[in-house]
Amino acid sequence: MGPQEQPLTGNVTTGVVRVGDTVRRPAGPWTDAVDALLRHLHDVGFPGAPRPLGRDAQGRQVLEYVPGEAGAVEGTYPLAELAGIGALLADLHRATAAFVPPAAAAWQRVIPPDREDLVCHHDAAPWNLVRSPRGWVLIDWDGAGPGSRLWELAYAAQSMAGMRPERPPRESAVRLRAVVDGYGLPEVDRPALAVMLGRRTAAMVGMLRRGATEGREPWARIWTEDGPYWRATTRYLAAHVALWERALLD
Repeated sequence: MGPQEQPLTGNVTTGVVRVGDTVRRPAGPWTDAVDALLRHLHDVGFPGAPRPLGRDAQGRQVLEYVPGEAGAVEGTYPLAELAGIGALLADLHRATAAFVPPAAAAWQRVIPPDREDLVCHHDAAPWNLVRSPRGWVLIDWDGAGPGSRLWELAYAAQSMAGMRPERPPRESAVRLRAVVDGYGLPEVDRPALAVMLGRRTAAMVGMLRRGATEGREPWARIWTEDGPYWRATTRYLAAHVALWERALLD
């Protein structure tokens, strides 16, 4: 590591460093497709993603460093900010709807989505959200790829709103509504989202369990550390589908 390289802290990909006003990430088979996506987002004026800056002499992906406050504790955003986060996700989906991936695009598919309607971030959660001078910015796009609006919105709403067993269900319902109203989800799609919340966390449980069984990192470690949380959250979300639906429709 060079003298000017600063390792980024937190639960980040091994080898990610800051160099001045850039971030350097190890490249993978998916990096060219991710760069093409980020260039598209920059070209269409979407401010909620870092700008891609090519490769460095070591072949690492080079990205704009986005200054700001990152990694808020899950579920601590106030309602007004939850609405803004929902609006960010809607802007992202409008921007990616027109994206045409390269013919040879390879994506890192961590959790298979329910459908593939447009390219999504796939980890729009507090640990990947920066409150920057230009507004909300999503970072860590290595898992981007084809998915669906509801699949991504379910994951983002659950994590951003902090819908977890320790929170009273009615409070979670209010916070869910703030994200979904900010997104502007049509009423006809809201019952399906209420069901999708638990389906999406169940998919997380399955992925982490498989990773632990196969000894793949970081999934095996995350299964040990966070597996009980994801299992309990899946049960919590599935137990209150009727409440989520009423909150989204009333």
